[in-house]
Amino acid sequence: MKMTLIIAIGIALLPLSGLSAEKNLDPIDQWAQWRGPLGTGVAPRGNPPVEWSEEKNIRWKTSISGKGQSTPVIWGNHVLITTAEEYGDAEIDHYEEPDGAHGNMDPLRKQKFMVMDIDRSSGEVGWQKTVADERPHESTHTTGSWASHSVVTDGERLFAYFGSRGIYCLDMNGELQWKKDLGDKKVLHGHGEGSSPALHGDSLIINWDHEGESFVVVLDKKTGRKRWKMSRDEISSWSTPLVVEYGGKTQVIISATKRVRAYDLSDGSVIWECGGLSRNVVASPVSADGFVYAGSSYSVQSMFAVRLEGAKGDITGTDAVVWGIDSLTPYVPSPLLYGDRLYFLRHLYGIITCLEAQSGKPLFGPSRIRGLHSVFASPVGAADRVYITGRSGTTTVMKNSNEYEILATNYLDDSFTASPAIAGKELFLRGEQYLYCIAE
Repeated sequence: MKMTLIIAIGIALLPLSGLSAEKNLDPIDQWAQWRGPLGTGVAPRGNPPVEWSEEKNIRWKTSISGKGQSTPVIWGNHVLITTAEEYGDAEIDHYEEPDGAHGNMDPLRKQKFMVMDIDRSSGEVGWQKTVADERPHESTHTTGSWASHSVVTDGERLFAYFGSRGIYCLDMNGELQWKKDLGDKKVLHGHGEGSSPALHGDSLIINWDHEGESFVVVLDKKTGRKRWKMSRDEISSWSTPLVVEYGGKTQVIISATKRVRAYDLSDGSVIWECGGLSRNVVASPVSADGFVYAGSSYSVQSMFAVRLEGAKGDITGTDAVVWGIDSLTPYVPSPLLYGDRLYFLRHLYGIITCLEAQSGKPLFGPSRIRGLHSVFASPVGAADRVYITGRSGTTTVMKNSNEYEILATNYLDDSFTASPAIAGKELFLRGEQYLYCIAE
């Protein structure tokens, strides 16, 4: 696979192996999972640039072959991504599309499913590991990929999940520690897979919602051994589990069509559940200060807030649901919870709304953001700024405020579906062609 370093700066590089000090880094300064250190989309100590272009504030950009929509994960000097590279002649000349399929990519050829570790300082590839080599059994959507699940890491191990292609535990040098095959998903309309794993302590949590027998499973991160597995009465969803500690219990919260459910991480029992979302749940929930916020937008529009205090059993329609709205709710991009403000985009359009999180009081919006017509990436926040990246290459930077205020509009020569990541003074954007490190 050809990797081309486009831009690099000459600074002292840390080696990519033997970094015992990197195991003890403060997780709050890293971006170790899809939605960042708090699971809210915020980098509390981040401070990336406000303005950039192809000629300004680009530390490096590295060409990435294959196709992948996984968000970059950052730990120390490691930038971790996944990709799937098609190769060879077509193994079949026809693929029977599932009912209702539209805009899909057919799995005609084999794919190399790879994990890549890129040097954060220079953009050079430290290592790349092919963990699977096969033809996918099912299609994916043209706006997605067969490598849309983001890596998660604890600084000693990284967990690369490719859905039906398995989950792989590697050390930070790319050596395989264990692997596990959970079977083959049958996804609604053949629209592909995308839920990322969650990590808490020694537990690795995977949401396996599809058109077959759905379940949530917790694996031991060191061995891959199953700790527990609970069946779910659900159809396909693409949301990532959220782990919340509250009231002496660790809850695993998963948004889906029939219910948002909170499982006890210790044994898989359901603590509470709440109905009210639509079909095709993609957006993941966010949580802080004893509240959980979940939303979706497909057959119906819905978003609501749950107060965790006293939440037990089926809380649908009870006082535990503090507020709810039925318009302008998110579909693909997950909400951003920044302090006491909740930001979300209408469906997958560049129409933003900001609420006072706990009360649901409108602060501003709906406001159409100029230049953002199609948005799949979830918004992120740092340094009292909100970053929203569209598929056209435009990233809008807004002030984290009760009022709608644009600080900058930045453009790059690529298309972006993967969500941004922030660590320190750097913003990482993974495009269709390049991985960018944006820094002054």
